[in-house]
Amino acid sequence: MGIGQVDMRLLIFGYGFSSRAIAQALPDSWEVRATTRSKEKFGAIRADGVEPLLFPGADLRPHVEWASHVLLSAGPQDGHDPVLGELHDAFATADHLQWVGYLSTTGVYGDHGGGWVTEETPADSETKRGKARIAAEGEWLALHEAHGLPVHIFRLAGIYGPGRGPFEKVRNGTARRVIKEGQVFSRIHVEDIAQTVIASINRPNPGAAYNVCDDDPAPPQDVLAYAAELLGVPVPPAVPFEEAEMSPMARSFYSDSKRVDNSRIKDELGVVLRYPDYRSGLAQLLSAENES
Repeated sequence: MGIGQVDMRLLIFGYGFSSRAIAQALPDSWEVRATTRSKEKFGAIRADGVEPLLFPGADLRPHVEWASHVLLSAGPQDGHDPVLGELHDAFATADHLQWVGYLSTTGVYGDHGGGWVTEETPADSETKRGKARIAAEGEWLALHEAHGLPVHIFRLAGIYGPGRGPFEKVRNGTARRVIKEGQVFSRIHVEDIAQTVIASINRPNPGAAYNVCDDDPAPPQDVLAYAAELLGVPVPPAVPFEEAEMSPMARSFYSDSKRVDNSRIKDELGVVLRYPDYRSGLAQLLSAENES
């Protein structure tokens, strides 16, 4: 059944930056419901044409039964998936679902010293955050293996997009180019996340995992330097990693260095990236800012 059919009903767990972009990229014929932890966010979610649901708090089993598709964007809690903690049995018996997507992270691969990883690379992160994602992926894939739930895993690289980029810090002078020898990250524009997930909905392959990233893994300091170049301001100062002031979470990202291969989303899903590198992505963001 094609994505444009009128009986498509998407239930989103966790209405965040990526899942909102996915919902907004769907055809108008889709009905969408999404969970939030805060009733204060209900108005903003409704403004997107999405029906908000409180989770945890509400009984969402009827909504699982209502859905034809489910997108999981809620992060692990206490090392496990919070949705399955509440609704495992509902999903174990949800044989009506056509597609289930779980938004994970390329962090599951751990550190590879700047080397390349594919979907066949073992997930063996040593960080607490990475281990929790590995566990959550496994919990969902276990439902696929035991009950045929049509689960698809999307391992997202570093996400950027409107309102989530380097320009503000570069403008106000707080940006610092943290230098760690050999450090590279892969990235992905949120619009390319949305088109990849929708391509999967159109071409289901239950049990599959997909790396969602652009073509150009690069050192983080290069990205900041290019943002400054676009803005016509001085390049932010360089700070050695050992001397940089960062939160524990920000510092933990530097424990992994790898280049993520995205061949599968192109070969299997036919994805043509709108922003194949950070240069095209940042240029688009700045252009959109200037037009608004």
